[in-house]
Amino acid sequence: MVRSESESRPSQARSRLLRTASQLFYAEGIHSVGVDRIVAEAQVTRATFYRHFPSKESLVVAYLEEADHALRGQADAAAAAGLPAAGTIRAISASIAQAIQSPGFRGCAFLNAVAEYPDPQHPVHLAVLAHRQWFLETITALLAQIREQPAGPAARHFVMLRDGAMAAGCLFDPALVCETFLHGVEGLLKAHPTAPSPTKPTHP
Repeated sequence: MVRSESESRPSQARSRLLRTASQLFYAEGIHSVGVDRIVAEAQVTRATFYRHFPSKESLVVAYLEEADHALRGQADAAAAAGLPAAGTIRAISASIAQAIQSPGFRGCAFLNAVAEYPDPQHPVHLAVLAHRQWFLETITALLAQIREQPAGPAARHFVMLRDGAMAAGCLFDPALVCETFLHGVEGLLKAHPTAPSPTKPTHP
């Protein structure tokens, strides 16, 4: 059934609010951007805002969920390419490097957000932890396809490489940062080689 203009307008308003908030939160920080600013730039009323988001906090969580969804999509696309596990990790790493070198890059949206919401029980903090757990589990599973042990430590190493690159990418030459990051990933993959196939016993 085709939706009427009046029925479709609320979802359009929500998308506009989320898009506007996402741009402002990432560029300027979450606490520095108020609801009035978001409402004005999204060109909606405060009533429309609160109809879609009961509070600014719920909007921040939606912003992080949107970022999480985008990154999961990138990982899924890399996995769907049919590459071996090491190739998928390289593709994910290339996406990270591309983001670091994109215009307006200001670091990791999740690390930026958790710095503003240090309370470990806050919904924003929990949303960040959920995303990071997914990312760690994704990398661990890929590394386990290469070699089951020690996939956990190697995955944590990868995440730390990624975090360092995201932090440094908005402070120093992003091209050099990405070169260093990708070199580190290659070093990690070489240090996590495929387990040799068991040799069959020979009989005299």
